[in-house]
Amino acid sequence: MCASVIIKKLKRFARRLLPKNRFARGVSLLAGGAMAGQAIIIAASPILTRLYSPEDFGVLAVFASLLGIIGAIASLRYQLAIPLPENEKDAANVTVLSLVIVLGMSLLTSIIVIPLSRPISDMLNAPLLDDFIWLLPAGVMLAGVYEVLNYWAIRKKAFSSIAQTKLNQSVGMVGVQVGGYSLGPLALVLGRVVGQTIGILKLAKIIASNRGEFRKVSISGVRVSLKKYRSFPLVSTWSALASAGASQLPALLIAVIVGPAAAGLYALTSRVMLLPVGVISKSMGDVFYSEAIDAKAQGKLGPLVVNIYSKMVFVGLPIALTLIFAAPEVFSVIFGDNWARSGELASWMTIGVFFQFVTTPPGRVFLILDRHGYALFFQLSFLLTTAISIVLGGLWFKDLMLIMAILAVGRSLIYCLRFWKILNLVGESFDKLWRPLVKNLPYAILCCLPIVFANYISNVFGSETCVKLGLFGLSVVMAIVPSIKIYTKRGG
Repeated sequence: MCASVIIKKLKRFARRLLPKNRFARGVSLLAGGAMAGQAIIIAASPILTRLYSPEDFGVLAVFASLLGIIGAIASLRYQLAIPLPENEKDAANVTVLSLVIVLGMSLLTSIIVIPLSRPISDMLNAPLLDDFIWLLPAGVMLAGVYEVLNYWAIRKKAFSSIAQTKLNQSVGMVGVQVGGYSLGPLALVLGRVVGQTIGILKLAKIIASNRGEFRKVSISGVRVSLKKYRSFPLVSTWSALASAGASQLPALLIAVIVGPAAAGLYALTSRVMLLPVGVISKSMGDVFYSEAIDAKAQGKLGPLVVNIYSKMVFVGLPIALTLIFAAPEVFSVIFGDNWARSGELASWMTIGVFFQFVTTPPGRVFLILDRHGYALFFQLSFLLTTAISIVLGGLWFKDLMLIMAILAVGRSLIYCLRFWKILNLVGESFDKLWRPLVKNLPYAILCCLPIVFANYISNVFGSETCVKLGLFGLSVVMAIVPSIKIYTKRGG
């Protein structure tokens, strides 16, 4: 059987797995495309870590952080307004307005970055960045254009095209980074920028198929859109900056305080740990959001929040505790000896990632109850906690592990405080936060025992690798049993 026939059969099988409901199908397509793209990036990481050094990844981390912060406001958030107008003419005007602002932001970035490339690189403690920072304005423009076209595609419900761009972006990025490894860190940065271009070409076809609607765009219409949706740059921009800062600031501050190699170690760890958790949490949040709206109308929002949190703890705690003990060994084997410290970082990072995983889906309660002020408050809290933890840990201890420990504890505390406020808003008591943790902790500890025993006999008796792998595998199987139980119940 030829490869094309097999691929066609796999596509038909995948379509049968998708929900029939239009909204649910759209969510599944978007989540599936994002997860497939992230899977490619994570799968390529063991190859990239053997081609590039932590210092090279540090340059990429600093560049990506700058791009992430500036790119978050490249269109001043006007792209969020594209799906809102009732007629296509107004939506086209908003789209053109967003693209013009993106162009302006990229030009402004050029004016600031190119003449000041050396001072900026020195300030960020990343001298190698001076050779590549000229790519930042191009990255801002491409990232901004992609977001604008993405929201036009959302308006047109072209979810399949969006999902394909997520996949194509990852393939293109990894292809450039692996194929161009002889260029050094330049290939890592180029891969990041080229990936955006691939997504743009796909979504641009949707614009081209609707070019008749864009012929009606006028300067007066763009001005009307500028005023009508001015709340997006005035309000949403600050929330986006806070959110982007909280996620992108660690790599920048670690590079400045500790060095680019430490930033590279952090970048790899966060890539492996945070990307899949972010995709899963967002997908769970989408499902929760659709159910929570009905639950609010029925007066059952509180029980729904407690239920999803309890299930997330049931699934996540055994995996998290197992990863805390297994990460140093696993990272060293998968990514190479040069990246062994990433495993130690992962152990600490797992604490914060766990609380992010279990509390993020219920975080949609702030939107449902129209409590946007609380959402912004906690985003700013994450930003401040991140900055304070890294600065204090770095200046006092100059040790990456202690920085990560302080950061993990600080972020975990904010996640718990946020969930406590959510419980308060939906009329549930504080004990609903800690009771699921206590209830599931014994089994989570049980899952870790094979790993602890494997490490003990390896240190004392020098056991063979196969025995150690077998015990590690046993812990992993035990840790994912709760996930299988949840999936089986839903399937039933």
